[in-house]
Amino acid sequence: MSINLHAVRAIYLFELARTWRTLFQSIFTPVLTTSLYFVVFGSAIGGRMQEVNGIPYGAFIIPGLMLLTILSESIANASFGIYLPRFTGTIYELLSAPVGVAETLLGYVGAAATKSVILALIILATARLFVPYHIEHPFWALVFLILITVSFCLFGFILGCWADGFEKLQIVPLMIITPLTFLGGTFYSIDMLPQPWRTITLFNPIVYLVNGFRWAFYGIADVDIRVSAGLTLLFLLACIGVISWIFKTGWRLRT
Repeated sequence: MSINLHAVRAIYLFELARTWRTLFQSIFTPVLTTSLYFVVFGSAIGGRMQEVNGIPYGAFIIPGLMLLTILSESIANASFGIYLPRFTGTIYELLSAPVGVAETLLGYVGAAATKSVILALIILATARLFVPYHIEHPFWALVFLILITVSFCLFGFILGCWADGFEKLQIVPLMIITPLTFLGGTFYSIDMLPQPWRTITLFNPIVYLVNGFRWAFYGIADVDIRVSAGLTLLFLLACIGVISWIFKTGWRLRT
């Protein structure tokens, strides 16, 4: 079955164009927020904690800070991208057009993932202004970045289909994802936690994302890197399965 590339291109470019219309909100605000984290945590905690597992504290928190922004932005971009057509009623034009699930995902999720990857690279460049660092496995860092970004864009797409109001678009990112990210080893190694908190933390799925990404940067991780990659792939496939079911049944799309 061939893919309608014209449809993919139209959706993709339309979603990217929305980013340039809201450039300050889409790019500058997350970068400014991340810079403040570097200033506050790098100065306040870094002055007392020089190194973590042999890595300077300022460099140690870079992967976690990137994910803190990437996860929320990926969900927000993808959820708003599909929710807006539902809210305005233009979703029916998409459903009646010769556009399948693959074209829809490539367009909406591809655009959202592109925004998040660009934002991540800008944050990475910004981090150089605050602390020197070296990426030990640049290829795997890019693989993990794309894998995590696409996974949470797919998750955001599901949230955009589920939400029946703008306020619901913020519930999961603000009340679930952000707290789990803060508790997932963003600013510390979970090996520093006493028992039973270290064991409890292992039930936090964000721990495996942060450690997989940190391993790609510095070659260190608190959990098995194979488990991190496997869980991320499993989450991505689960999201694709849910979205396929949504389009097959029309759940929240045709009502």
